[in-house]
Amino acid sequence: MSNLDPKSLKYIFGDKGEDLIPAIIQDSDSKKVLCLFYMNEEALMKSLRSRKVWRYSRSQERLMMKGARSGHLMEIVEIIPDCTNQSVLVKVKTEGPACLTGKESCYDS
Repeated sequence: MSNLDPKSLKYIFGDKGEDLIPAIIQDSDSKKVLCLFYMNEEALMKSLRSRKVWRYSRSQERLMMKGARSGHLMEIVEIIPDCTNQSVLVKVKTEGPACLTGKESCYDS
């Protein structure tokens, strides 16, 4: 995994003043975009340490590990910031569907 420094990223303000960064989640093998989450610095640090995807839930105002309840965890292969440090691409290996509807991707129709 890269030597990403979460402090080097440019976080945006969320609805309630949180410092967040968009995280595009992509299957590392198929390259399919699975979902988009927001991460705060703590979620990004936990993701880097655990190699599992952590996100910040804006509606619940707390950190959540993706797949903790469903068992569909996402193992991080690599995290890459975009060219302006305003978003990250998180390449993962999945252990089941990424979408809470049970579909492979949140972008499946």
